[in-house]
Amino acid sequence: MIRTLAPLHRTASRGRLLVVDDDRRAASATAQWLCELGWHASAVGRVGEALPLVAREPVDACIVDGLLPDGGADRIADALRRSSPDTALVVTLPATAAAAGLAVAADRVVRLPARDDELLAAVEQAIAGRAAGDHAVAWNLLGVSPAIRHVLDLAGRLADAPAALLITGESGTGKSLLAREIHRASRRRRGRFVEVACGSLSETLLESELFGHVAGAFTGATGDRDGKFLQADGGTIFLDEIATASPALQVKLLRVLQDLRFEPVGGARTHAVDARVILATNEDLAARVAAGTFRADLFWRVNVITIEMPALRDRAGDVPLLAAHFLAAMRARGGRAVEGFTPAALAALDRYRWPGNVRELEHAVEHAAVLGRGSLIEVADLPAAVRDGGMTPVAPRGGVEPAPGALRRALENPERRLILQALEQNGWRRDAAARALGINRTTLYKKLRRLGMNLAELEPAR
Repeated sequence: MIRTLAPLHRTASRGRLLVVDDDRRAASATAQWLCELGWHASAVGRVGEALPLVAREPVDACIVDGLLPDGGADRIADALRRSSPDTALVVTLPATAAAAGLAVAADRVVRLPARDDELLAAVEQAIAGRAAGDHAVAWNLLGVSPAIRHVLDLAGRLADAPAALLITGESGTGKSLLAREIHRASRRRRGRFVEVACGSLSETLLESELFGHVAGAFTGATGDRDGKFLQADGGTIFLDEIATASPALQVKLLRVLQDLRFEPVGGARTHAVDARVILATNEDLAARVAAGTFRADLFWRVNVITIEMPALRDRAGDVPLLAAHFLAAMRARGGRAVEGFTPAALAALDRYRWPGNVRELEHAVEHAAVLGRGSLIEVADLPAAVRDGGMTPVAPRGGVEPAPGALRRALENPERRLILQALEQNGWRRDAAARALGINRTTLYKKLRRLGMNLAELEPAR
Protein backbone atom coordinates (compact mmCIF):
# COMPACT_ATOMS: atom_id res chain seq x y z
CA MET A 1 0.00 0.00 0.00
CA ILE A 2 2.65 2.49 0.98
CA ARG A 3 4.83 1.96 -2.08
CA THR A 4 1.97 2.81 -4.41
CA LEU A 5 1.28 5.96 -2.44
CA ALA A 6 4.88 7.07 -1.94
CA PRO A 7 5.36 8.95 -5.27
CA LEU A 8 2.19 10.93 -4.60
CA HIS A 9 3.36 12.03 -1.15
CA ARG A 10 6.85 12.97 -2.29
CA THR A 11 5.34 16.11 -3.82
CA ALA A 12 5.21 17.40 -0.23
CA SER A 13 8.95 16.89 0.31
CA ARG A 14 9.39 20.31 1.90
CA GLY A 15 6.78 19.55 4.55
CA ARG A 16 8.05 19.46 8.13
CA LEU A 17 6.43 17.09 10.64
CA LEU A 18 6.92 16.43 14.34
CA VAL A 19 5.89 13.10 15.92
CA VAL A 20 5.26 13.19 19.69
CA ASP A 21 4.79 9.87 21.49
CA ASP A 22 6.05 8.74 24.88
CA ASP A 23 6.89 5.43 23.21
CA ARG A 24 10.13 6.78 21.73
CA ARG A 25 10.79 3.72 19.60
CA ALA A 26 7.36 4.01 17.97
CA ALA A 27 7.80 7.76 17.47
CA SER A 28 11.21 7.28 15.84
CA ALA A 29 9.91 4.52 13.59
CA THR A 30 7.03 6.71 12.40
CA ALA A 31 9.35 9.67 11.77
CA GLN A 32 11.83 7.50 9.86
CA TRP A 33 9.05 6.09 7.68
CA LEU A 34 7.77 9.60 6.93
CA CYS A 35 11.28 10.71 5.97
CA GLU A 36 11.48 7.79 3.54
CA LEU A 37 8.33 9.16 1.89
CA GLY A 38 9.90 12.59 1.40
CA TRP A 39 8.80 14.47 4.52
CA HIS A 40 11.24 16.13 6.89
CA ALA A 41 10.12 14.46 10.12
CA SER A 42 11.45 14.53 13.69
CA ALA A 43 10.44 12.55 16.77
CA VAL A 44 10.33 13.40 20.47
CA GLY A 45 9.02 11.54 23.49
CA ARG A 46 8.08 14.32 25.90
CA VAL A 47 6.04 17.51 25.82
CA GLY A 48 9.00 19.36 27.29
CA GLU A 49 10.99 18.50 24.17
CA ALA A 50 8.18 19.24 21.72
CA LEU A 51 7.20 22.74 22.81
CA PRO A 52 10.64 24.42 22.47
CA LEU A 53 11.20 22.63 19.16
CA VAL A 54 7.96 23.95 17.66
CA ALA A 55 8.62 27.44 19.01
CA ARG A 56 12.12 27.47 17.51
CA GLU A 57 11.31 25.94 14.13
CA PRO A 58 7.63 25.86 13.07
CA VAL A 59 6.34 22.65 11.47
CA ASP A 60 3.51 21.99 9.05
CA ALA A 61 1.91 19.37 11.29
CA CYS A 62 2.30 17.64 14.64
CA ILE A 63 1.30 13.99 15.03
CA VAL A 64 0.58 13.62 18.74
CA ASP A 65 -0.32 10.62 20.90
CA GLY A 66 -3.60 11.71 22.47
CA LEU A 67 -2.87 9.69 25.63
CA LEU A 68 0.37 11.42 26.57
CA PRO A 69 0.70 11.51 30.38
CA ASP A 70 -0.25 14.58 32.43
CA GLY A 71 -2.47 16.02 29.71
CA GLY A 72 0.49 16.40 27.36
CA ALA A 73 -1.59 16.37 24.18
CA ASP A 74 -3.81 19.19 25.48
CA ARG A 75 -0.74 21.24 26.40
CA ILE A 76 0.70 20.82 22.91
CA ALA A 77 -2.66 21.72 21.34
CA ASP A 78 -2.92 24.88 23.48
CA ALA A 79 0.64 25.92 22.63
CA LEU A 80 0.13 25.39 18.91
CA ARG A 81 -3.05 27.42 18.80
CA ARG A 82 -1.38 30.29 20.69
CA SER A 83 2.02 30.44 19.03
CA SER A 84 1.70 28.52 15.75
CA PRO A 85 -1.88 28.73 14.45
CA ASP A 86 -0.88 27.55 10.97
CA THR A 87 0.44 24.21 12.28
CA ALA A 88 -1.97 21.32 11.76
CA LEU A 89 -2.59 18.94 14.66
CA VAL A 90 -3.20 15.23 14.07
CA VAL A 91 -4.06 13.27 17.22
CA THR A 92 -3.87 9.48 17.44
CA LEU A 93 -6.24 7.76 19.88
CA PRO A 94 -7.37 4.21 20.58
CA ALA A 95 -10.86 3.42 19.31
CA THR A 96 -12.17 3.29 22.90
CA ALA A 97 -10.87 6.72 23.96
CA ALA A 98 -13.00 9.87 23.89
CA ALA A 99 -11.54 12.88 22.13
CA ALA A 100 -12.50 15.18 25.03
CA GLY A 101 -10.95 18.67 24.90
CA LEU A 102 -8.68 17.74 22.00
CA ALA A 103 -11.73 17.66 19.76
CA VAL A 104 -11.81 21.45 19.49
CA ALA A 105 -8.12 21.85 18.68
CA ALA A 106 -7.36 18.80 16.53
CA ASP A 107 -7.59 19.07 12.77
CA ARG A 108 -7.83 15.29 12.41
CA VAL A 109 -8.14 12.41 14.86
CA VAL A 110 -6.86 9.01 13.76
CA ARG A 111 -8.36 6.03 15.56
CA LEU A 112 -5.89 3.22 16.24
CA PRO A 113 -5.14 0.72 14.94
CA ALA A 114 -4.99 2.51 11.59
CA ARG A 115 -3.42 1.75 8.23
CA ASP A 116 -0.46 3.75 6.98
CA ASP A 117 -2.50 5.29 4.16
CA GLU A 118 -5.10 6.48 6.69
CA LEU A 119 -2.45 8.26 8.74
CA LEU A 120 -0.95 9.83 5.62
CA ALA A 121 -4.34 11.00 4.41
CA ALA A 122 -5.10 12.51 7.82
CA VAL A 123 -1.81 14.45 7.81
CA GLU A 124 -2.32 15.83 4.31
CA GLN A 125 -5.97 16.69 4.92
CA ALA A 126 -5.10 18.40 8.21
CA ILE A 127 -2.43 20.54 6.56
CA ALA A 128 -4.73 21.44 3.66
CA GLY A 129 -7.62 22.19 6.00
CA ARG A 130 -5.50 24.38 8.27
CA ALA A 131 -4.24 26.31 5.24
CA ALA A 132 -7.84 26.83 4.13
CA GLY A 133 -8.89 27.97 7.59
CA ASP A 134 -11.02 24.90 8.21
CA HIS A 135 -10.71 21.85 10.45
CA ALA A 136 -12.52 18.59 11.01
CA VAL A 137 -14.37 17.66 14.16
CA ALA A 138 -13.24 14.87 16.47
CA TRP A 139 -16.60 13.64 17.65
CA ASN A 140 -17.09 12.66 21.29
CA LEU A 141 -19.91 10.34 20.23
CA LEU A 142 -18.17 6.97 20.19
CA GLY A 143 -19.18 4.19 17.85
CA VAL A 144 -18.21 2.22 14.77
CA SER A 145 -21.66 1.05 13.69
CA PRO A 146 -23.16 2.30 10.41
CA ALA A 147 -26.07 3.78 12.40
CA ILE A 148 -23.93 6.13 14.49
CA ARG A 149 -21.63 6.95 11.55
CA HIS A 150 -24.71 8.08 9.60
CA VAL A 151 -25.71 10.32 12.50
CA LEU A 152 -22.26 11.91 12.67
CA ASP A 153 -22.22 12.46 8.92
CA LEU A 154 -25.53 14.30 9.14
CA ALA A 155 -24.37 16.26 12.19
CA GLY A 156 -21.28 17.48 10.36
CA ARG A 157 -23.25 18.57 7.32
CA LEU A 158 -25.97 20.29 9.37
CA ALA A 159 -23.78 21.95 12.01
CA ASP A 160 -23.98 25.37 10.36
CA ALA A 161 -27.45 25.08 8.84
CA PRO A 162 -29.52 28.12 9.86
CA ALA A 163 -32.81 26.25 10.31
CA ALA A 164 -33.99 24.77 13.60
CA LEU A 165 -32.93 21.16 14.09
CA LEU A 166 -35.04 18.41 15.66
CA ILE A 167 -33.33 15.41 17.29
CA THR A 168 -35.56 12.40 17.90
CA GLY A 169 -34.91 9.07 19.56
CA GLU A 170 -35.61 6.99 22.63
CA SER A 171 -34.63 8.13 26.12
CA GLY A 172 -30.98 7.53 26.89
CA THR A 173 -29.72 7.47 23.31
CA GLY A 174 -27.61 10.63 23.70
CA LYS A 175 -29.73 13.40 22.19
CA SER A 176 -28.31 16.03 24.54
CA LEU A 177 -24.73 14.94 23.80
CA LEU A 178 -25.41 15.12 20.05
CA ALA A 179 -26.80 18.65 20.43
CA ARG A 180 -23.63 19.71 22.26
CA GLU A 181 -21.46 18.11 19.59
CA ILE A 182 -23.33 19.92 16.82
CA HIS A 183 -22.84 23.21 18.64
CA ARG A 184 -19.13 22.45 19.10
CA ALA A 185 -18.77 21.62 15.39
CA SER A 186 -20.47 24.83 14.28
CA ARG A 187 -19.23 28.36 13.76
CA ARG A 188 -21.13 29.25 16.92
CA ARG A 189 -18.85 27.13 19.12
CA ARG A 190 -17.36 30.21 20.79
CA GLY A 191 -20.87 31.20 21.90
CA ARG A 192 -22.81 29.65 24.77
CA PHE A 193 -24.62 26.33 24.65
CA VAL A 194 -27.78 26.75 26.74
CA GLU A 195 -29.84 23.69 27.62
CA VAL A 196 -33.42 23.74 28.88
CA ALA A 197 -35.26 20.61 30.07
CA CYS A 198 -38.81 21.61 29.17
CA GLY A 199 -40.38 18.69 31.05
CA SER A 200 -38.86 19.62 34.41
CA LEU A 201 -40.63 22.98 34.93
CA SER A 202 -44.22 24.16 35.26
CA GLU A 203 -45.69 26.25 32.44
CA THR A 204 -45.21 29.57 34.28
CA LEU A 205 -41.66 28.83 35.34
CA LEU A 206 -40.72 27.49 31.91
CA GLU A 207 -41.94 30.62 30.15
CA SER A 208 -39.91 32.77 32.53
CA GLU A 209 -36.92 30.46 32.13
CA LEU A 210 -37.02 30.76 28.34
CA PHE A 211 -37.92 34.41 27.85
CA GLY A 212 -37.01 36.05 31.16
CA HIS A 213 -39.22 38.38 33.18
CA VAL A 214 -39.41 41.92 34.46
CA ALA A 215 -39.71 42.99 38.08
CA GLY A 216 -43.25 42.54 39.41
CA ALA A 217 -44.32 40.16 36.62
CA PHE A 218 -45.42 37.64 39.25
CA THR A 219 -45.05 36.96 42.95
CA GLY A 220 -41.36 36.66 43.76
CA ALA A 221 -40.17 38.51 40.65
CA THR A 222 -38.22 41.16 42.55
CA GLY A 223 -36.02 42.18 39.62
CA ASP A 224 -35.52 41.82 35.89
CA ARG A 225 -34.09 38.48 34.76
CA ASP A 226 -32.70 37.43 31.38
CA GLY A 227 -34.11 34.24 29.91
CA LYS A 228 -32.32 31.35 28.23
CA PHE A 229 -32.94 32.68 24.71
CA LEU A 230 -31.17 35.93 25.55
CA GLN A 231 -28.32 34.00 27.20
CA ALA A 232 -27.92 31.95 24.01
CA ASP A 233 -27.50 35.01 21.78
CA GLY A 234 -24.60 34.20 19.43
CA GLY A 235 -24.66 30.54 20.44
CA THR A 236 -27.09 27.62 20.60
CA ILE A 237 -30.18 26.93 22.68
CA PHE A 238 -31.23 23.31 23.17
CA LEU A 239 -34.86 22.64 24.10
CA ASP A 240 -35.15 19.08 25.39
CA GLU A 241 -38.50 17.27 25.81
CA ILE A 242 -40.24 19.77 23.54
CA ALA A 243 -43.37 17.58 23.35
CA THR A 244 -44.22 18.57 26.95
CA ALA A 245 -44.67 22.28 26.08
CA SER A 246 -48.16 23.62 26.87
CA PRO A 247 -50.43 24.94 24.06
CA ALA A 248 -49.83 28.55 25.17
CA LEU A 249 -46.07 28.07 25.21
CA GLN A 250 -46.20 26.39 21.79
CA VAL A 251 -47.66 29.60 20.36
CA LYS A 252 -44.76 31.64 21.73
CA LEU A 253 -42.22 29.09 20.54
CA LEU A 254 -43.67 29.24 17.03
CA ARG A 255 -43.09 32.99 16.88
CA VAL A 256 -39.56 32.69 18.30
CA LEU A 257 -38.65 30.05 15.72
CA GLN A 258 -40.01 32.22 12.91
CA ASP A 259 -38.19 35.47 13.67
CA LEU A 260 -36.22 34.98 16.94
CA ARG A 261 -38.14 37.76 18.64
CA PHE A 262 -39.90 37.62 22.01
CA GLU A 263 -41.01 39.65 25.03
CA PRO A 264 -40.10 38.75 28.62
CA VAL A 265 -42.92 37.76 30.96
CA GLY A 266 -44.67 40.95 32.11
CA GLY A 267 -42.64 43.14 29.76
CA ALA A 268 -43.42 45.10 26.60
CA ARG A 269 -39.93 45.41 25.12
CA THR A 270 -39.23 43.04 22.22
CA HIS A 271 -35.85 41.32 22.19
CA ALA A 272 -34.21 39.95 19.05
CA VAL A 273 -31.52 37.30 19.31
CA ASP A 274 -29.20 35.42 16.98
CA ALA A 275 -29.29 31.83 18.25
CA ARG A 276 -29.36 28.38 16.68
CA VAL A 277 -32.33 26.40 18.01
CA ILE A 278 -32.02 22.64 18.51
CA LEU A 279 -34.98 20.71 19.88
CA ALA A 280 -35.31 17.11 21.03
CA THR A 281 -38.08 14.68 21.86
CA ASN A 282 -38.50 10.98 22.59
CA GLU A 283 -42.17 11.09 21.55
CA ASP A 284 -43.90 10.80 18.19
CA LEU A 285 -44.79 14.44 17.42
CA ALA A 286 -46.89 13.45 14.40
CA ALA A 287 -49.04 11.30 16.69
CA ARG A 288 -49.28 14.22 19.11
CA VAL A 289 -50.50 16.45 16.27
CA ALA A 290 -53.13 13.85 15.34
CA ALA A 291 -54.23 13.71 18.98
CA GLY A 292 -54.53 17.50 19.13
CA THR A 293 -51.90 18.00 21.85
CA PHE A 294 -49.20 19.50 19.64
CA ARG A 295 -49.72 22.35 17.16
CA ALA A 296 -49.46 21.30 13.51
CA ASP A 297 -47.85 24.61 12.46
CA LEU A 298 -45.17 24.23 15.16
CA PHE A 299 -44.60 20.62 14.11
CA TRP A 300 -43.96 21.63 10.50
CA ARG A 301 -41.68 24.41 11.69
CA VAL A 302 -39.47 22.07 13.76
CA ASN A 303 -39.66 19.06 11.45
CA VAL A 304 -37.70 20.63 8.57
CA ILE A 305 -34.34 19.06 9.54
CA THR A 306 -34.39 15.92 11.68
CA ILE A 307 -31.75 13.58 13.04
CA GLU A 308 -32.88 10.35 14.70
CA MET A 309 -30.54 8.96 17.34
CA PRO A 310 -30.46 5.16 16.97
CA ALA A 311 -31.32 2.87 19.86
CA LEU A 312 -28.31 1.05 21.29
CA ARG A 313 -29.77 -2.31 20.19
CA ASP A 314 -29.49 -1.05 16.60
CA ARG A 315 -25.82 -0.11 16.93
CA ALA A 316 -24.13 -3.42 16.17
CA GLY A 317 -20.63 -3.64 17.61
CA ASP A 318 -20.81 -0.45 19.70
CA VAL A 319 -21.61 -2.01 23.10
CA PRO A 320 -18.08 -3.36 23.85
CA LEU A 321 -16.55 -0.06 22.70
CA LEU A 322 -18.86 2.04 24.89
CA ALA A 323 -18.51 -0.31 27.86
CA ALA A 324 -14.71 -0.03 27.70
CA HIS A 325 -14.98 3.76 27.48
CA PHE A 326 -17.28 4.01 30.52
CA LEU A 327 -15.00 1.73 32.53
CA ALA A 328 -11.94 3.81 31.59
CA ALA A 329 -13.78 7.01 32.53
CA MET A 330 -14.69 5.54 35.90
CA ARG A 331 -11.07 4.58 36.56
CA ALA A 332 -9.98 8.10 35.62
CA ARG A 333 -12.38 9.49 38.23
CA GLY A 334 -10.61 7.47 40.90
CA GLY A 335 -12.85 4.42 40.88
CA ARG A 336 -11.80 0.85 41.63
CA ALA A 337 -8.93 -0.41 39.47
CA VAL A 338 -10.82 -2.76 37.13
CA GLU A 339 -8.88 -3.88 34.07
CA GLY A 340 -11.76 -4.95 31.85
CA PHE A 341 -14.43 -7.59 31.26
CA THR A 342 -14.37 -11.36 31.07
CA PRO A 343 -15.40 -12.75 27.67
CA ALA A 344 -18.61 -14.06 29.24
CA ALA A 345 -19.46 -10.60 30.67
CA LEU A 346 -18.85 -8.91 27.33
CA ALA A 347 -21.03 -11.50 25.63
CA ALA A 348 -23.84 -10.81 28.13
CA LEU A 349 -23.55 -7.05 27.55
CA ASP A 350 -23.63 -7.56 23.80
CA ARG A 351 -26.71 -9.80 23.90
CA TYR A 352 -28.82 -7.58 26.16
CA ARG A 353 -31.40 -5.38 24.38
CA TRP A 354 -30.74 -2.19 26.42
CA PRO A 355 -34.21 -0.60 26.71
CA GLY A 356 -32.55 2.29 28.56
CA ASN A 357 -29.96 2.63 25.78
CA VAL A 358 -26.53 4.18 26.36
CA ARG A 359 -27.52 5.65 29.71
CA GLU A 360 -28.48 2.20 30.99
CA LEU A 361 -25.20 0.74 29.73
CA GLU A 362 -23.21 3.41 31.58
CA HIS A 363 -25.09 2.67 34.80
CA ALA A 364 -24.63 -1.08 34.32
CA VAL A 365 -20.85 -0.71 33.93
CA GLU A 366 -20.67 1.53 37.00
CA HIS A 367 -22.79 -0.96 38.98
CA ALA A 368 -20.52 -3.85 38.00
CA ALA A 369 -17.29 -1.94 38.65
CA VAL A 370 -18.40 -0.83 42.13
CA LEU A 371 -19.83 -4.16 43.31
CA GLY A 372 -17.37 -6.54 41.64
CA ARG A 373 -14.39 -7.87 43.56
CA GLY A 374 -11.95 -9.07 40.92
CA SER A 375 -9.72 -7.25 38.47
CA LEU A 376 -12.16 -8.15 35.68
CA ILE A 377 -15.92 -7.61 35.56
CA GLU A 378 -17.72 -10.96 35.50
CA VAL A 379 -21.29 -11.90 34.56
CA ALA A 380 -22.23 -12.12 38.24
CA ASP A 381 -21.20 -8.47 38.74
CA LEU A 382 -23.68 -7.16 36.16
CA PRO A 383 -27.19 -5.95 37.10
CA ALA A 384 -29.78 -8.73 37.30
CA ALA A 385 -31.68 -7.49 34.24
CA VAL A 386 -28.54 -7.64 32.13
CA ARG A 387 -27.60 -11.07 33.47
CA ASP A 388 -31.05 -12.49 32.82
CA GLY A 389 -31.58 -10.74 29.51
CA GLY A 390 -28.11 -11.74 28.39
CA MET A 391 -28.78 -15.45 28.89
CA THR A 392 -25.88 -16.39 31.15
CA PRO A 393 -23.63 -18.73 29.17
CA VAL A 394 -23.56 -22.44 29.91
CA ALA A 395 -20.37 -23.52 31.66
CA PRO A 396 -18.07 -25.84 29.74
CA ARG A 397 -17.99 -29.55 30.42
CA GLY A 398 -16.88 -30.24 33.95
CA GLY A 399 -18.65 -27.11 35.19
CA VAL A 400 -15.51 -24.96 35.24
CA GLU A 401 -15.77 -21.44 33.85
CA PRO A 402 -12.68 -20.24 31.94
CA ALA A 403 -10.25 -18.26 34.07
CA PRO A 404 -10.32 -14.46 33.65
CA GLY A 405 -8.26 -13.44 30.64
CA ALA A 406 -8.24 -16.97 29.20
CA LEU A 407 -9.50 -15.83 25.79
CA ARG A 408 -6.99 -13.00 25.61
CA ARG A 409 -4.11 -15.31 26.46
CA ALA A 410 -5.34 -17.93 23.99
CA LEU A 411 -5.32 -15.35 21.20
CA GLU A 412 -1.80 -14.14 21.96
CA ASN A 413 -0.06 -17.25 20.58
CA PRO A 414 -1.59 -17.03 17.08
CA GLU A 415 -0.89 -13.29 17.10
CA ARG A 416 2.79 -13.95 17.88
CA ARG A 417 2.97 -16.53 15.10
CA LEU A 418 1.43 -14.14 12.56
CA ILE A 419 3.85 -11.36 13.48
CA LEU A 420 6.88 -13.66 13.34
CA GLN A 421 5.74 -15.05 9.98
CA ALA A 422 5.34 -11.53 8.55
CA LEU A 423 8.79 -10.50 9.83
CA GLU A 424 10.47 -13.61 8.44
CA GLN A 425 8.81 -13.26 5.05
CA ASN A 426 9.86 -9.61 4.80
CA GLY A 427 13.49 -9.97 5.86
CA TRP A 428 12.77 -8.70 9.38
CA ARG A 429 11.93 -5.24 8.01
CA ARG A 430 9.43 -3.73 10.46
CA ASP A 431 7.73 -1.40 7.97
CA ALA A 432 7.20 -4.17 5.39
CA ALA A 433 5.94 -6.58 8.05
CA ALA A 434 3.46 -3.98 9.30
CA ARG A 435 2.14 -3.47 5.77
CA ALA A 436 1.76 -7.21 5.32
CA LEU A 437 -0.24 -7.38 8.54
CA GLY A 438 -2.44 -4.42 7.53
CA ILE A 439 -1.30 -2.20 10.41
CA ASN A 440 1.16 0.68 10.79
CA ARG A 441 4.57 0.55 12.46
CA THR A 442 3.35 2.24 15.64
CA THR A 443 0.74 -0.45 16.15
CA LEU A 444 3.30 -3.18 15.38
CA TYR A 445 5.76 -1.84 17.97
CA LYS A 446 3.04 -1.65 20.60
CA LYS A 447 1.96 -5.21 19.85
CA LEU A 448 5.56 -6.40 20.15
CA ARG A 449 5.89 -4.69 23.51
CA ARG A 450 2.57 -6.06 24.78
CA LEU A 451 3.46 -9.58 23.70
CA GLY A 452 6.94 -9.35 25.22
CA MET A 453 8.64 -9.97 21.87
CA ASN A 454 12.24 -8.74 21.81
CA LEU A 455 13.26 -8.59 18.15
CA ALA A 456 16.93 -8.32 19.04
CA GLU A 457 16.68 -11.83 20.50
CA LEU A 458 14.31 -13.24 17.88
CA GLU A 459 15.99 -11.99 14.72
CA PRO A 460 18.55 -14.50 13.39
CA ALA A 461 22.19 -13.43 13.38
CA ARG A 462 23.51 -12.15 10.06
